[in-house]
Amino acid sequence: MNILIVGSGGREHSLAWKIKQSPLLKNLYIAPGNGGTATLGTNIDVDADDIPAIIRLVREKEINLVVAGPELPLVLGLADALDREKIPCFGPGSYAAQLEGSKVFSKFLMEKAEVPTAAFKVFEDYHQALDYINKQTYPLVVKADGLAAGKGVIIAQNREEAKEALHDMMVKQVFGKAGEIVVIEEALQGEEASFLAFCDGHDFVLLPSSQDHKRIGENDTGPNTGGMGAYSPAPILPAEKYEETAELVIRPIIQHLEEMGRPFKGILYAGLMFTAEGVKVLEYNVRFGDPECQPLLMRVESDIVEVMMACVEGRLGKTTLDIRQDTSVCVVLAADGYPGKYAKGNVITGIEDAESDPKVKVFQAGTKLENDQILTNGGRVLGVTALGNDLEDAMDRCYKAADKINFADKYMRRDIGQKGLKK
Repeated sequence: MNILIVGSGGREHSLAWKIKQSPLLKNLYIAPGNGGTATLGTNIDVDADDIPAIIRLVREKEINLVVAGPELPLVLGLADALDREKIPCFGPGSYAAQLEGSKVFSKFLMEKAEVPTAAFKVFEDYHQALDYINKQTYPLVVKADGLAAGKGVIIAQNREEAKEALHDMMVKQVFGKAGEIVVIEEALQGEEASFLAFCDGHDFVLLPSSQDHKRIGENDTGPNTGGMGAYSPAPILPAEKYEETAELVIRPIIQHLEEMGRPFKGILYAGLMFTAEGVKVLEYNVRFGDPECQPLLMRVESDIVEVMMACVEGRLGKTTLDIRQDTSVCVVLAADGYPGKYAKGNVITGIEDAESDPKVKVFQAGTKLENDQILTNGGRVLGVTALGNDLEDAMDRCYKAADKINFADKYMRRDIGQKGLKK
């Protein structure tokens, strides 16, 4: 099979690494890819959100399967465009992709499907929203309706912070059209976990639980990022609770979309909060998480291409997923200054040394290959990922490997996995 991966991050490098292991693969292409994917297949300079260019590429390279990495191309209708070309796409159509593309769509769908979630209100008028937050107790969550690169969710600790968030979104329009409509909801208290499932529109197969670390600073301080590290499994969601949790947060959504004639095919990602009242959904994503994808794929032993084809062909009910018993940890090495301004073009050394441990894999994210050197080219640069007999072992291997890698302005959190150890 000729396979095209769309995207350029650490998630896409880990997908390329896993897909490369499949005996079904003939040629692998990545658009646009990064320094890491260049070692596994052919990078092609086409933007992930350029749907017409991707369609031309699919025809030219006679692609048999397209794997969507990020959410934006799915929201823009990549799967629908490929469907018209009779090319399978691992990822949902644009209607179902609104689960991530629109917070309003997602909250109303959760309400209809009776999925437990935070109480919420939707506002299109700035003054009505302002009047509402003046009467609320805090903390409170203010969310931009549309895609905002993971930065459109503000947990306001007081009225002033809520007013500032509202003004930024609806008046200053710091997120563009994404903030024209806002969702204001109760701030759920508890511990988070990520729960992902392969879906074929009717059936689903669960991946192990994981836990992401979104904030830039240790002990979950500072601004939100795309994710500074993750580990799997998450003790807050043990294996014996998977089926019960899936009946609450996965099956109702898959069933509801199927009944609407809009079947969900691909990865459904439920961001969960475990509260005193039970599990509640914070948000849905319609693709693998980044960095959750990296530790999860390290644990998957099955041929991922076969699983993806079972999803797109609607035969997932007969498919099983083989998972390693090891624990896995991913620590993101970022450029200092991220998620704000940061330098690019710094030489990266030590990756080979880090990977001298057979249980360690370094996935590249914000990198580029230039004159046989790997250079920094983004905020989140690398995802050092390790397997271990338990969480402590995986963390130890991961941080030892991360310390062998060097580039100017390297920054990482030193507490990825600590919550799991406390459990």
